Amino acid sequence: MTPVILWTDALLFLLVAAIVVLVLYARNQEHLRRPWRKILRDRKGMAALIILTAFTAIGLLDSVHFRSDGGGEVVSLFDIWVTPLKTRTEKTYSAPFATHLYTKEYMTLPDGSRQWRYPRLVYGGAHLSNPAEKWRDITMTAFTGIIKGLGLGAFFMLPLYLFRQKKPSCSDVPWGTFSTTVIFLSVFGFTLAELSLKYHVLGTDKVGEDVLYQTLKSIRTGLVIGTLTTLVMLPFALMLGVLAGYFRGWIDDLIQYTYTTLNSIPGVLLIAASILMIQVYMAAHEDQFANLAVRADMRLFFLCLILGITSWTGLCRLLRAETLKLRELEYIQAARALGVSHPLILIRHIVPNLFHIVLISVVLDFSGLVLAEAVLSYVNIGVDPTTQSWGNMINSARLELARDPIVWWTLLAAFLFMFTFVLSANLFADTVRDAFDPRRAET
Repeated sequence: MTPVILWTDALLFLLVAAIVVLVLYARNQEHLRRPWRKILRDRKGMAALIILTAFTAIGLLDSVHFRSDGGGEVVSLFDIWVTPLKTRTEKTYSAPFATHLYTKEYMTLPDGSRQWRYPRLVYGGAHLSNPAEKWRDITMTAFTGIIKGLGLGAFFMLPLYLFRQKKPSCSDVPWGTFSTTVIFLSVFGFTLAELSLKYHVLGTDKVGEDVLYQTLKSIRTGLVIGTLTTLVMLPFALMLGVLAGYFRGWIDDLIQYTYTTLNSIPGVLLIAASILMIQVYMAAHEDQFANLAVRADMRLFFLCLILGITSWTGLCRLLRAETLKLRELEYIQAARALGVSHPLILIRHIVPNLFHIVLISVVLDFSGLVLAEAVLSYVNIGVDPTTQSWGNMINSARLELARDPIVWWTLLAAFLFMFTFVLSANLFADTVRDAFDPRRAET
């Protein structure tokens, strides 16, 4: 297996490295440690953070790509981990936990007669000699997963219990919420894993691919859209907002004119034009995009780029307004009177005091960007059709809902996972806002 580094992979791990550096820096800064301690003491924030960590772990595993030495398909560590989900494809639609296809076929019976019947699935429930025993088998399999999940959860909680005994000072941390969330995720994960080895838990799509596999693969797309767009947006917003507020004059006028003009252009038109341009470029340079994974990744990268370029204006306005206030404070005026250079004032005094606004805005915008991908893919100007994403799943479900009988599980699966992801991000964002906002800070 030969490692393959896609653009989004490199940027995603670069962002992870930046977060690690930021955490190490914050450990030595009391004014940064204080709000994070407040976040970790909040039950809602703790539970949301653990769930987001689980989603992030899946996304990072899906961002480590390999290609077979023969130049075959590009796969990720996550694909290797869930190989049974990826390879066990059926002929066409099947409902969740079904043992037969969702549509009838003209079948030849053992006695030679031909009738319309529902064929048995190749993999889903294939171990059952009598399909009528399905629900009993599902119950026993789920019970096995619950026992394994409880065992693993208890194993992980044992070091936590010993840590609490040695560190009584950490008693204000909601360890009960932490333990409950971890055990719940462990039980849910093992139960889902045990059931998915025997059944298609969320059914299959038109070409027989497991919907659970599609839903889990879509986590990376949502994570990339939410994080890399922020990575693109932040430098524009921070640099231009600070410069406009600090220097004022013609610099402020020029920056205001720039983002006002950009805001006057509908974002959907800019995104559609950019996607069209990259499609034309890829069609004219097919030798550079011979692999489907590289082609889909390049379109995802450009979608993040254009979303970042069109979404920095709001944060830029906030930072400009805050900088206008900060530059008039006494210690800034004293620094200027003492001859401190403008770049040093910006780096040492202005930017650190804008950190809470940046962090609050970034966390609050994350869930909106995840939802934006779903909307853009629904109108066919989002990620590549070959990319697994919740938006593409919802787009395909639009036609499936018009079938008779209706195919509902693709839409439900995308909705449940996207709802959980976005809800966790919103709850964590509320906690971060309460902790970092100076107006809400406890005295």
